[in-house]
Amino acid sequence: MRSTWLYTAAATALLMTSGSVLAADLAIRKAPPPPPIIPVYNWTGFYIGGNVGGAWESGTITDNFTGASFSNTRSGFIGGGQIGYNWQVSPNWVLGVEWMFDGTDIRSDTATVTVPTVLGPTTFSANAKVDWVTTVGARFGYAVNNWLWYGKAGGGWVHDSVTVNDITDGLSVSANDTRGGWMAGGGIEYGFTPNWTARVDYTHIGLSNVTDVGFTPVFVGDTITLHRHFDMVTAGINYKF
Repeated sequence: MRSTWLYTAAATALLMTSGSVLAADLAIRKAPPPPPIIPVYNWTGFYIGGNVGGAWESGTITDNFTGASFSNTRSGFIGGGQIGYNWQVSPNWVLGVEWMFDGTDIRSDTATVTVPTVLGPTTFSANAKVDWVTTVGARFGYAVNNWLWYGKAGGGWVHDSVTVNDITDGLSVSANDTRGGWMAGGGIEYGFTPNWTARVDYTHIGLSNVTDVGFTPVFVGDTITLHRHFDMVTAGINYKF
């Protein structure tokens, strides 16, 4: 009788222990650890930054009195800064506005050309310099977390200094002006921290013609016309507030 009671007690303890282990196993299976939360990059906010790169200007310089014309493409270093604001209107779409300002060392000396004039054959040379360029435009982009592909459009202004030299007679005519036109471009930007981004940007500016100044003191009525287009590619870094 006593041994039967002992067997019954042992069996009951074994069942209770197995039940506890099974219940614990089920509890563990029913409550797995939550998946890690992957942060979503936020593009909204003001930003300010700097940029460096290269630029080139293609143009034609024409002396309207003599008909002397010079065409060339000049290139050089460009560097400056930008400031703007982004607004992430949906998980993937970003709108913004930006102002860029850059100085350049772009300059050129063209080959000489000899043309007939009322005073006989005359030899001319020309040189041109780009002092600075600035753009203001809207940005529209597509974001995938901390990557942003964007296009932009707006207006651009370039300050040029141009001189045509009359080598035969020792005279010269100069034009110094700021002219604007339409701007378009685009780029790709990457947010490598919540506040810092890096980007590569391309900008094209289609400029209006410059017509200015005259030969002095002889050809008072003469003018120079400068027709050109401006392009630049820059690498930049921004701090987002």
